[in-house]
Amino acid sequence: MNLKIGLSEELTNTQFAPLAVIFALYQQNNRLEPLKNVLLEMRSRDFTPTDKLKQILFGILAGCETLSETNTRLKGETQLARALGWERFADQSNLSRTLDELSQKQIERLRENTTQIWRDHSRVIHRDWRSFLWLDFDLTGLPCGPLAEASQKGYFGDKKTPADAN
Repeated sequence: MNLKIGLSEELTNTQFAPLAVIFALYQQNNRLEPLKNVLLEMRSRDFTPTDKLKQILFGILAGCETLSETNTRLKGETQLARALGWERFADQSNLSRTLDELSQKQIERLRENTTQIWRDHSRVIHRDWRSFLWLDFDLTGLPCGPLAEASQKGYFGDKKTPADAN
């Protein structure tokens, strides 16, 4: 599958385009392949159990806090579903039934396989945790002196800072 991103003359709009690109890339590189190892004994009419698990994952990444939100956020996104290889997104009741069918053993298998996905493709596992990891959640631009720890010169939108502050 060659992934092409571009503009279309069609009257479609989605807020999940970046997520669709990432998800399509995951499918192209078979990153979600371990989800097929969770064997679910269910009948599949429109979607396979693996497709439903992928759709649940997509709903989580799309910001759905509950399965019921998939109906309001994703149900009308038919073009988006087609871009990901489905005719449409499954109804939340079908997704819920899929999760209800999971036995304790299958849940453990799902946990193992999702752990395998992030472990194989995560940089976190290779990080040297003996040193500090600096996280700065404060996004406000404040002036600082040249002796401030880890300070860097930067650009702050409409803020004017005095020349001696840098």
